[in-house]
Amino acid sequence: MLSDIDEDSTTGDARDQATRWHGGLDFGLLVLRLVLGGTMAAHGLQKLFGAFDGPGINGFADALGGFGFTSQTTLLSWITALTELVGGLLLVFGLFTPIGAAGILGVAASIVFVKFGNGFFMGPQQGFEYELLIGAGALALLFTGSGRIAVDKNTPWRRKPMPFAILGLLAAAAASVVVLVVFR
Repeated sequence: MLSDIDEDSTTGDARDQATRWHGGLDFGLLVLRLVLGGTMAAHGLQKLFGAFDGPGINGFADALGGFGFTSQTTLLSWITALTELVGGLLLVFGLFTPIGAAGILGVAASIVFVKFGNGFFMGPQQGFEYELLIGAGALALLFTGSGRIAVDKNTPWRRKPMPFAILGLLAAAAASVVVLVVFR
């Protein structure tokens, strides 16, 4: 039956109903993109312009010093803020999703590394649980793609996200290592 065939299937064989792509998956990915991307874009605005009672570039540079970053914290503040803003907006629109997700994953991975010694829970010790959730959401989007409710709808990285996910994962890991080596 034609309605049982997954539109992304290259073989044309009908798939089991339980494993077939459906609108609920697209909606779930949209919700994840909107919440994760919107949150990260807002964090970027906090750092760039002091929006939403944020610290601004100089305040964030001072905060980075408190996390052990000693080299060019103002430059790192700009890099982090722009990555959060641009990466977040890319996720919201579902545009170049692998790039946006890789950027957010790289920022989250760096923060998890820096906060790892503080323990898991946020509390007074400033643990890494929040950043771990952000990173996990970005990683999930990196490997699933944006879903069909996105500007990326008809792109190779939406239809076959695995090669792009691996490249994004490598880019995020490399960026985190560079940040931790150069700025710490």
